[in-house]
Amino acid sequence: MTEEIVYLNGALLPRSQARVSVFDQGFLYGYGLFETMRAYKGAIFLLERHLARLRDAAESIGLGASLTGVDLAGACRDTLQANNLHDARLRLTVSRGEVDAFPGSSVQVTPTVLVTARHYTALPAAVYERGFHAVIASERRCSQSPLARLKSASYLLSLLARREAEVAGRDEALLLNERGSIAEGSVSNVFFVASGGLVTPSLKTGILPGITRGVVTELAREINIDVTEDEVKPGDLKHFDEAFLTNSVMEIMPLVEVMDSAGKVITIGSGKPGAVTRRLSIAYREMVARETAPE
Repeated sequence: MTEEIVYLNGALLPRSQARVSVFDQGFLYGYGLFETMRAYKGAIFLLERHLARLRDAAESIGLGASLTGVDLAGACRDTLQANNLHDARLRLTVSRGEVDAFPGSSVQVTPTVLVTARHYTALPAAVYERGFHAVIASERRCSQSPLARLKSASYLLSLLARREAEVAGRDEALLLNERGSIAEGSVSNVFFVASGGLVTPSLKTGILPGITRGVVTELAREINIDVTEDEVKPGDLKHFDEAFLTNSVMEIMPLVEVMDSAGKVITIGSGKPGAVTRRLSIAYREMVARETAPE
């Protein structure tokens, strides 16, 4: 079996030869960022949007200048090509790198830049036909935290929520914020459907501005589906006709059932994927086909 190739700090290396310092601040303190992307037919979908989000986040945590001159797009494409992959899941990770001082915020740094790419097989159609079942996590997002809006390497809160879903036998966990409003999933953004229009938590609720979330909002407006950003409470779930989750890898996943903190199961709408979700899924896949078509 051919060993996978990774990009690390300007070089393409076999995975077994890639090394990151034990003093890297991404490892020690979670001082870093990442982006997860999907490639279709050898083309990375919405690569520039992902890189723009990462660079904006890097500026906000003091890493912007250190990435000047680093060809992140080239690193991603080269890693995909080096592994001879067509349909793949890529992860770009940027950390502050090795710094002796703590926290060393005034020290000029050389960042660690890592890209990995692995073959990705889409979830079976039957999963999308069934839809996801979620649980309300005990962990909370903080709407006032600047980290909530960053795709940060400090990902423990999401991992704990995801673990809670797995223990409960659920596909995903929904996190509330400190006001008791639904913010997002552990690895996804969430949309609800009422009277043919979309309702989604606003950025003020403490969510990551998901790339797929943004694309779905744009597509909805193009096909005349209203989009409203609002506060949604768990008690509101029974009033929605449909719901779905979004992220760059699974795309648009119907959400058909949620178990609340008391263990009560709430069925959303008919308990099956709805018409609005299907329309947007078709529009999204049409966009993927356009954007990744060979030139």
